[in-house]
Amino acid sequence: MTATRELPAIRVGDRLPVVRPPEISRAMLALFAGASNDHNPIHIDLDAARDAGRPDVFAQGMLSMAFVARSLTAWVPQHRIRSLGARFLAITPVHAQVEVVGEVTALVDGVATVELSVRLADGTVTISATAQVDTEDSSCT
Repeated sequence: MTATRELPAIRVGDRLPVVRPPEISRAMLALFAGASNDHNPIHIDLDAARDAGRPDVFAQGMLSMAFVARSLTAWVPQHRIRSLGARFLAITPVHAQVEVVGEVTALVDGVATVELSVRLADGTVTISATAQVDTEDSSCT
């Protein structure tokens, strides 16, 4: 039996609960490399990062994207998410503390547009994302 969650009442201006994942660690980057099959050494090998002109390794963009997806699925059931797109704007360095914030910016014909971003502690936005969430599909709740 699959547990179901109630869909929250959604209105323009609603803010998603802020998601604060653990600090980006070297272990997290190595584990994500294995899980995602992204073995680009620039994310896990200090020498490779320095050879590329970076002072240290940095997070895979898809790791931050996973935090965005986590923010959405913590707010609404996954099957309600119709689309999710993102722009990668800045690097997320190792040891960064990030947070994901989101807000409903439109609600048209039962579809909510949600603008999300991943931010570093200094305010740098590393990802800007937009999701479409079905607010009326009662057939699969």
